Amino acid sequence: MTPKIVKIHKLSDNRVMLAICDSNLLGKKFENGKLQLDLSSDFYRGKEMDEEKILSYIDRTYIINLVGEESIDFGIRHNLIEKNNVVVIKKIPHAQAILI
Repeated sequence: MTPKIVKIHKLSDNRVMLAICDSNLLGKKFENGKLQLDLSSDFYRGKEMDEEKILSYIDRTYIINLVGEESIDFGIRHNLIEKNNVVVIKKIPHAQAILI
């Protein structure tokens, strides 16, 4: 299992936005026409976390951003995203969701 890097972005209303990325993709950039994934920005530069720790943030999470096969699998297994909402850019799966 590829470790996941998680960046926690705190929103003004005490909720959070999570950016979750497979660790082997961090620092890379992928483009396909007008679509782009820039995993070199500070938006994704967080800390390595296991799934239990990530799940501890879900109740306060408003927006979740997942990149990479392991991260997408995590999102699907925990009903955070649906498989049909995943976009693939240069063979890299990506999904975003607003959690209500």
